[in-house]
Amino acid sequence: MTAKTVGKLLTFQDYLSYDDETNNRYELVNGKLEAMNPPTFRHILIAKLIEQAFDQEISRLKLPWICLKESGIRTGWRKSRLTDISVIKANDIQGFIDKSAVSQIPPLLAVEIVSPESIKRDYRYKRSEYAALEIPEYWIVDPQENKVTVLLLDEGLYEETVFTEEEKIISVTFSKLNLTVKGILTVGNLET
Repeated sequence: MTAKTVGKLLTFQDYLSYDDETNNRYELVNGKLEAMNPPTFRHILIAKLIEQAFDQEISRLKLPWICLKESGIRTGWRKSRLTDISVIKANDIQGFIDKSAVSQIPPLLAVEIVSPESIKRDYRYKRSEYAALEIPEYWIVDPQENKVTVLLLDEGLYEETVFTEEEKIISVTFSKLNLTVKGILTVGNLET
């Protein structure tokens, strides 16, 4: 589907085949495409650090999981979100390996890194959509507020714990993870 043919609300299938012949990234929200701004270098470095830490734990524990950056999650009938990082079971994507990287099965863990234009989206919309999908663990990494919020699903709602400064981030998914808020948020300080 090309940009010229989009004048109506898109279905999820329309979204999966959408191509406007650019490198633009979109989320599908209530049948409409929402363009995603390119991330900052700090954002990319934070995502890389977290992805590497998760990959190390997956490898160390010999888990049949995969850590992905910027993959999609179907969050509703006409909704799909792009996560900064997600952890999924490898067999959940086995039959879809050559298709668009949008999982229709909720991940075990999702991470969003807040940017100035994504505050409401990450703290409010994605939080409610991810809870409705029953994603067990959701991290909101906020460089502007110097904190990491870890949300754990409990009876359909997220219970949150906020970590700051030198605090070690406590994860149910990765109980031996050794990351601090300061360690994550200073990764973008490239002074040599």
